[in-house]
Amino acid sequence: MEIHQLRYFCAVVETGTFSRAAERSHVSQPSLSQQILKLEDELGARLFDRLGRSVRLTEVGRAFLPRARAVLHDLEAARSEVVERKASTSGSISIGVIPTIAPYFLPGILAAFSRKFPQVRATVVEEITPLLLEKLRAGTIDVAVVALPLGVRGHEFESFPLLQEDLYAVLPKSHPLARRPSVSLGQLEGEPFLLLRDGHCFRETALGACKRAHLNPQVVFESGQFSSILSMVSAGLGVSVVPEMAVEKRAGCRFVPLADARAGRTIGAVRLKGKSLTRVQQAFLAHLGLPPRAP
Repeated sequence: MEIHQLRYFCAVVETGTFSRAAERSHVSQPSLSQQILKLEDELGARLFDRLGRSVRLTEVGRAFLPRARAVLHDLEAARSEVVERKASTSGSISIGVIPTIAPYFLPGILAAFSRKFPQVRATVVEEITPLLLEKLRAGTIDVAVVALPLGVRGHEFESFPLLQEDLYAVLPKSHPLARRPSVSLGQLEGEPFLLLRDGHCFRETALGACKRAHLNPQVVFESGQFSSILSMVSAGLGVSVVPEMAVEKRAGCRFVPLADARAGRTIGAVRLKGKSLTRVQQAFLAHLGLPPRAP
């Protein structure tokens, strides 16, 4: 039994003839008649008495009519719901973000997005990059905001650059280099370094900058938060490296740009390649400034 057969059956009932039903359904009369016959064969009963140019429902046809109409009504209701959901920017989105970006970049972005789309419920998961990628694979988050490149093989993810930021040396206020307009990491040879612990991608960014400067940093303190590191620098216990977005007014600290043109990081959004986008997800990616993507 096909949906178009039910539509033809109801059209015949409503117009009173096969010819008018065919005209309304935009098919030829022989095609419509053939489909009605196939429907009757499948049901094993006649639905119409053919009376010259007019038709009349049989007893079986009268019993079948409300069932056919109910099926078509439910189908139309389902279609309308899909169209409405597709056109409506409401629902939920789950966003993953790494700790070195979450407190600086995301609050303003989410606040503006919530004002624009108050019916959207956004949840945030803060984790290191490898765990966020696992959550993307599992479908428990929809998009991740991380540092690029990802450093993973394969083509299962799509990444979109959002912004580029410079790196800064963080020095105690009393440090001899604290008033310089810029500083090279090579000038910090022998200084105690305070860095993020293993697992944080920014640690690798900082160590990469040290390697280019031929500096082997003497790490004396590791943390999972920039705030702890800045407090230690402020107390005069060492120096560190932070991204531009972590630069803040903090007593006891001086933030000095690194004299290294390659000392920076790229912030980007990542999603699972091939996964269809809801309207909410499309709206969030557009809010981040990304070009429209196929749904």
